[in-house]
Amino acid sequence: MPESAPLQQPETTQPTLITDAPSIFSDFDLYLFGQGKDYRIYEKMGAHQRTIDGITGIHFAVWAPNALAVSVIGNFNQWVRSATPMHLRHNDLGIWECFIANLNVGEVYKFSVYSRFNNYSADKTDPYAFAAELRPNNASIVADIHLHQWQDDDWMQQRAHRQQFGSPISIYEVHLGSWRHVPERGTPGAVEEDRYMTYRELAPALAQHVKELGFTHIELLPITEYPYDGSWGYQVTGYYAPTSRFGSPEDFQYFVDYMHLHNIGVILDWVPSHFPKDGHALSYFDGTHLYEYADSRKGEHKEWGTYVFDYGRSEVRNFLIGSALFWLREYHIDGLRVDAVASMLYLDYMRKSGEWTANQYGGREHLEAVDFLRQFNEAVYAEQPGTITIAEESTAWPLVTRPTYVGGLGFTYKWNMGWMHDMLEYMHLDPIYRRYHHNNITFSLMYAYSENFVLPLSHDEVVHLKGSMITKMPGDLWQRFANLRAFYGYMWGHPGKKLLFMGGEFGQWHEWNFAESLDWHLLTPPSDPHHAQLMSFIRDLNYLYQHEPALSSLDGDPEGFSWIDCHDSDNSVISFMRSSKQEDDTLVFICNFTPMPRHGYRLGVPHAGTYVEILNSDDLQYGGSGLTNTQLMPSAPTFWQSCPHSLLLTLPPLATVILKKQPNQVEEGFVVHEP
Repeated sequence: MPESAPLQQPETTQPTLITDAPSIFSDFDLYLFGQGKDYRIYEKMGAHQRTIDGITGIHFAVWAPNALAVSVIGNFNQWVRSATPMHLRHNDLGIWECFIANLNVGEVYKFSVYSRFNNYSADKTDPYAFAAELRPNNASIVADIHLHQWQDDDWMQQRAHRQQFGSPISIYEVHLGSWRHVPERGTPGAVEEDRYMTYRELAPALAQHVKELGFTHIELLPITEYPYDGSWGYQVTGYYAPTSRFGSPEDFQYFVDYMHLHNIGVILDWVPSHFPKDGHALSYFDGTHLYEYADSRKGEHKEWGTYVFDYGRSEVRNFLIGSALFWLREYHIDGLRVDAVASMLYLDYMRKSGEWTANQYGGREHLEAVDFLRQFNEAVYAEQPGTITIAEESTAWPLVTRPTYVGGLGFTYKWNMGWMHDMLEYMHLDPIYRRYHHNNITFSLMYAYSENFVLPLSHDEVVHLKGSMITKMPGDLWQRFANLRAFYGYMWGHPGKKLLFMGGEFGQWHEWNFAESLDWHLLTPPSDPHHAQLMSFIRDLNYLYQHEPALSSLDGDPEGFSWIDCHDSDNSVISFMRSSKQEDDTLVFICNFTPMPRHGYRLGVPHAGTYVEILNSDDLQYGGSGLTNTQLMPSAPTFWQSCPHSLLLTLPPLATVILKKQPNQVEEGFVVHEP
């Protein structure tokens, strides 16, 4: 920028508009923004404390190309719309700026926008604001996001290794507002304050729980600012602001830092698929459909009551990708799970005939959204290597997790929705009918390596009258818990990373309610011990998952899985092997999905040797019947189930059993039953 004369010093310590303040945008900034590739745009857009020519104040910038006038309003000028006008500094792009001396961090503000069209005017929150007022108030807040002193250097240096394809990734999905309240519900003698825990209160409590259960990551339902609790965070109004429900930006940075210090990764749900129509936020921002498509056939999700971002507009893409990188860079987030990708990929998603418009080739594919997703993933990997992206994509769109240079969308992982639906349908059946639906538990292996998958049992499966995980299981009390343990055992053995929504680890009876704490009292007497025993089983599954290379090292390679017998539908039994590159690492899984114990069951095994049971979901310590294989099981050279060797064992009812060939000596820590 050309040199300019020093700013004229204000004669008062009151907030003062400095009319001769220069623009902070260089020509290169403007070029990148116009191309949709200024990935640090948030450092100049929005509100930032700056010192110019010795004058300290707040610089404001907002994109509003169709505005006739824009001003900053707040407590400092009694919310008078004409008091502090902004200046249109860049006509081509429509960026308005102003610098207000003697204004401080912590000020609340909005942009008062007067449109060139339709006599429209509105007071808008800052799209790039770093903080917002607690609902129902909705003004933006000037915030300094560089106050926290990060302590997670060791985690950041190791993150890429921890999150590579061959590493164990076990995710605990959390809604912060309902994980635990203060005090927890059912605490004897406690006065029901029933408030949210803060980020700083949540950090040690959640880290301890996650660490004890052996999960490697947490995934947070959206904490980007949102106005309506009932949206669970999926209708976002502040794409650069952590919700004030639980504290300040610095508090959330403390939360992430604390997780990293305890070797727990943090994945954030991120929602570029739609945004709410709330008048104070992005919708109809400058009197035109600035952030959303003007054509309602592309720009509106009628069933959700939300708008769709205009992915064809460079500045909108820049806003969204800048947001993604902001969380990864400034908050050290380790991965982004992108919500509702299917709704972005298809122009006719949840739309009837006549309610959507085809692309330029007459198809239903949303080509601009496809380009956006590819640009997003390319930017993430280029700017923040070692982080991951996960697509919630529920269709058969090809190459979701393949590189963009081969025509893929470029995601690291994709939720395996097909596996989830098939297995929940199967587990819901009375075991007497499961023999007729055997394909439900085997079909997923037909496509298990077509993408890099996460196996999700998410919040979506325990709401809207779908029932909790334990109530999905058939039978009496004992059978329900046995079914769920057998299911979890199969899930942890199946190729793919793992995800379990909170409450599923201890078998909460109630369906998830965003307004209430989980039923933690179920884990303490006099409650039924099955809940605590189920949680112990999850802990041991995760321990095995993290310490047995066969369960993760070849997770994306067909060499890492092979069926022993997938055809025993009459008994509703399946058996398979998980392998690494080392023969001694091989694990054998046997799942019996009926309540009938099977004594003397012959099982084919891949290698000669003596096998030992290392985990059994029917163990007494997990609430099972105690039908375990405590004895060593030597193989015999009897060809069985396509294997050169076989052995005899006892299959407990409604259970998953895991075997491992015994080396010269049994590895300490893996054997549940000493011979």
